[in-house]
Amino acid sequence: MVASPAPTTTAAGSAELHEPGLSRQLSNRHIQLIAIGGAIGTGLFMGSGKTISLAGPSVIFVYMIIGTMLFFLMRAMGELLLSNSSYKSFSDFAADLLGPWAGFFTGWTYWFCWIVTGIADVVAIAGYVSYWWGSLPLWIPALAAVTLLIGLNLPTVKAFGETEFWFALIKIVAIVGLIVVGLAMVFTHFTAPGGAEASFANMWNDGGMFPTGIMGFVAGFQIATFAFVGIELVGTTAAEAKDPEKNLPKAINSIPVRVMLFYVVALAVIMSVTPWREIVADRSPFVAMFALAGLGIAASVINFVVLTSASSSANSGIYSTSRMVYGLAQEGDAPAAFGRLTSRRVPANALYLSGVFLLAGVVMVVVGDSIVEAFTLVTTISSLCFIFVWSIILVSYIVYRRRRPHLHEASAFKMPGGVPMCYVVLAFFGFLIWAFTQKTDTLHALLITPVWFAILGVAWAILRRRPVQMARAAAFNAESGER
Repeated sequence: MVASPAPTTTAAGSAELHEPGLSRQLSNRHIQLIAIGGAIGTGLFMGSGKTISLAGPSVIFVYMIIGTMLFFLMRAMGELLLSNSSYKSFSDFAADLLGPWAGFFTGWTYWFCWIVTGIADVVAIAGYVSYWWGSLPLWIPALAAVTLLIGLNLPTVKAFGETEFWFALIKIVAIVGLIVVGLAMVFTHFTAPGGAEASFANMWNDGGMFPTGIMGFVAGFQIATFAFVGIELVGTTAAEAKDPEKNLPKAINSIPVRVMLFYVVALAVIMSVTPWREIVADRSPFVAMFALAGLGIAASVINFVVLTSASSSANSGIYSTSRMVYGLAQEGDAPAAFGRLTSRRVPANALYLSGVFLLAGVVMVVVGDSIVEAFTLVTTISSLCFIFVWSIILVSYIVYRRRRPHLHEASAFKMPGGVPMCYVVLAFFGFLIWAFTQKTDTLHALLITPVWFAILGVAWAILRRRPVQMARAAAFNAESGER
């Protein structure tokens, strides 16, 4: 549990009196499954069909590359969070190392990231429910999802941890089940009604591993990137995790195994059973594979799984945005009302704020013509904003290594590759942004995204003149001048 009220040093370096804060109720199993849930996003279940149609079998390399780069990002974040026990999330160390402006931009952009992601999840939930009730107006399941998710997060943080634990466990069982069934179909030479035989050769016998060329390969990065958003979610649990020095490293180090199993192996099996050209872009290939096997009930079960996956992602979004806004309010970067806790130490006002904005997902399914088009737009905007947050984490690490080398030397969880690897990952993020310009739908989202940063810039220009922000800036400048 968090200590009783006592003077604490904020990220900006000023001493303040705080009321009892967030409660450390997330155990190792919660942290592990939250991390897995973050690594298995809705993009894998809903977006992988489109990614395969764009990139063909080379999609497995797309996921491997992104997963590898984000592993180094997570190691940088892990070292930073563990270097100072007062850091509650990455917005704290961004403010501490780069200045108060960075905490403001990072915190609010991360909030926006998850709101946009949550909207995509609400859109996806409505689409999955229509699998069973095609005549049901899409706004009904969308509205029900938002209401339910707020209700799941209100009791205690442990309630969120338990919900996410079971959501993630369902996803793991489903993917492992898909891999087992798919391999059985391959080894028994299953033949589809269209005449295609399940075989590993389907991975390369139709144009090779790169059948759509280099630009098709590049186009696969957009939806694939969205599949990984939330991988940094474990970083927002630092203030509510039991024994973070032990549990955070364990969760972060298991990321490569998750990527190989949940993305690479699962998609390789899918494309072995169904030739990549026959995979429909706007349908989940997970559901389609079980339907192909003649397991109608199993297909319904998998549809339920992808529904829970979208719910899991939205649940994580509600949690992380509420904690981020709570932290922003503690630093004066958000209205003070969002920094209040219930008797169970849950930031209810911050939860309600996120829930209200998630209702935009309900509006989108009412006025939109295509679930896939809406999903593509919001996932691209979300991916771009996540890339900004990820970049801030890496820049913070570079500054940390320069200003606090003694903390790096004392760290038991050093980032492999250090500063040079940070520049490699930043260059990769630059490549991702360029990749988004290569398709019309993602380019439109790319052009819309700067509007958010313009809004933040105006807000910060006003907020920075407040006495509390001027004091934080003075403290930061004084500390920087002493280095």
